[in-house]
Amino acid sequence: MTKQQLIEKVAAKTEMGKAQAEAAVDSVFEMIAEALRANERVDLRGFGSFTVKDRKERQGRNPRTGEAITIPAKRDASFKPGKELTEKLAQAETAPKTEEAA
Repeated sequence: MTKQQLIEKVAAKTEMGKAQAEAAVDSVFEMIAEALRANERVDLRGFGSFTVKDRKERQGRNPRTGEAITIPAKRDASFKPGKELTEKLAQAETAPKTEEAA
């Protein structure tokens, strides 16, 4: 699902205009990004949590030349799904798949 598809689904589900839905989705993404930038953890009950992890500098290899390179340290966003989301995904795996009639 793309961001645009998400906006369309939010607009349809909430019966608000696409412009309002886009503003709401953008606001949520912006707030999550700001919290992560401030090294805060973002917990969304029933969905999961976003955290920032520091990755150390490490050695790697250029796959084309085989030359050793240093991969710099960086901060990465990490997502851990919540219990409810994990259970919903497990139910989706075990549910029988229906075929559409032609």
